[in-house]
Amino acid sequence: MSKVLIIGAGIMGLSTAYYLQKKGYQVTIIDKGEIRDNCSLGNAGMIVPSHFVPLASPGMITQGIRWMFDSKSPFYVRPSLNMELIKWGLKFMKHANQQHVSNSAIPLRDLSLLSKKLYQELASEEDFKFELSNHGILAYYKTEKAAEEEAHLAAKGRELGLDMAVLDAAACRSIQPKLDMDVLGAVHYRCDSHLYPAKLISALSKYLESNGVEICRGEEVQRIEKENGKISAVYTDKRLWKADQYVLATGSWSPAIAKLAGLQISIMPGKGYSFMEPEAEERLTIPALLCEARVAITPMNGSLRFGGTMELDRINDRVNLQRVKGIVESVPKYFPELQPAMPEPGKVWFGFRPSSPDGLPYIGRSKGLNNLVIATGHGMMGLSLGPATGYLLSQLIGEERMEMDISMFSPDR
Repeated sequence: MSKVLIIGAGIMGLSTAYYLQKKGYQVTIIDKGEIRDNCSLGNAGMIVPSHFVPLASPGMITQGIRWMFDSKSPFYVRPSLNMELIKWGLKFMKHANQQHVSNSAIPLRDLSLLSKKLYQELASEEDFKFELSNHGILAYYKTEKAAEEEAHLAAKGRELGLDMAVLDAAACRSIQPKLDMDVLGAVHYRCDSHLYPAKLISALSKYLESNGVEICRGEEVQRIEKENGKISAVYTDKRLWKADQYVLATGSWSPAIAKLAGLQISIMPGKGYSFMEPEAEERLTIPALLCEARVAITPMNGSLRFGGTMELDRINDRVNLQRVKGIVESVPKYFPELQPAMPEPGKVWFGFRPSSPDGLPYIGRSKGLNNLVIATGHGMMGLSLGPATGYLLSQLIGEERMEMDISMFSPDR
């Protein structure tokens, strides 16, 4: 039986382990932390075929510069002499054009639709109850400029075969009658879904450990040995690991682990924040995106999760309460009766989205090491794209016919 060692126990690592275990591989997962603190847990739980436009797109540079001067804005780049950030930024600027957006649309759509299909299959299994809901997502806007941008996005989405509809304010109110709103309208991304991340991660972990997959927590990779174009051994702070195939799925920590193997992966950690509040009245039942504010609101487990911001900086444990305040203050501007309280610092979750400079994930083999596959760089769509990435990696490891073309996602691009 072929042995696979997966480094990283986030949604990418767990999903890859799930599909490999189904195919009969002997799988071990190692992670430096606890599964409960990974980036998959605190996000908005959205499955988003609607997101076929990469972060590196026209207008993002100009918009990003404007946002940098507002302490409560959705986007921030911490000024520093960080050479990795400078290199990342130059690559981002190179890709922020319409041609890149056009080239990326179909691969991102196909990856998302595959993931949604796999989530549906997973939710039909007895042991996987994670509040999967298929009522779509509503992207609300307050300005004519945002309305025009969203209408253009919806038209493009329909060209790609995605179910998206432009709604006026009256139609928005008819869908969410309990929710008082002050908006011009919304685009209903009917192609989207959402789930409760904590239940998903718990169900996956429980299933894997009940079916022969060893998950070793608190093991930090310290050294990687290579021989004849292959990884021959991985050393953690506790022991030595050997396998036939290796998977690198360590999110924003991937560049450091890749460096141990002599590889370079361009990723910047994009810190995001979220917090939850009980919502007994169930006024908001369909996830909301607040377009101008770049804030997400998702109903989960009898509560609402509020999330947003993108801070590009080194990995750190600082909680920027001004950014959280920006989330809090934006909500009543769209929904006057929804007035979340400013959470205590200890109640604020934060995680680091692994952001590639072109806005596309890294999925595939590296030419440098022929027994290593890579799954990282998914940015804000990690949870959304987890099952598809894991499934494709299982096909790659098994040298099977691939479900889709993944050349756009090559780690060596």
